[in-house]
Amino acid sequence: MRVLLCRYRPRGVAKSDETWAEWWPDLGPSRELHAAYYGKEGRPISFDEYIRRYLQEMKGQRFRLRALAERVAGGETVTLLCSSACTDPQRCHRTILAKLIEGTAARG
Repeated sequence: MRVLLCRYRPRGVAKSDETWAEWWPDLGPSRELHAAYYGKEGRPISFDEYIRRYLQEMKGQRFRLRALAERVAGGETVTLLCSSACTDPQRCHRTILAKLIEGTAARG
């Protein structure tokens, strides 16, 4: 299962050219967090602050995390995708989210 996890749908990608099965924008950072990280409303926040706030936002998405964790626990491959704006996997919400999903799957 390939899941697109960004708040904004990628520009210039026709529906017929989509490579993902589902789009779950609620698992991407909120518009406010995205703007804060990229400094769209002032000084950019640190990545540590970004992680803290993203984890807080994901507390409200437990049912979606559980749904993905159940697929992983069942042996399904789940690929997390986001826009091309994330070029460093170590500084992308997908890496944080993958750890959340793995932890949820491990707890059962």
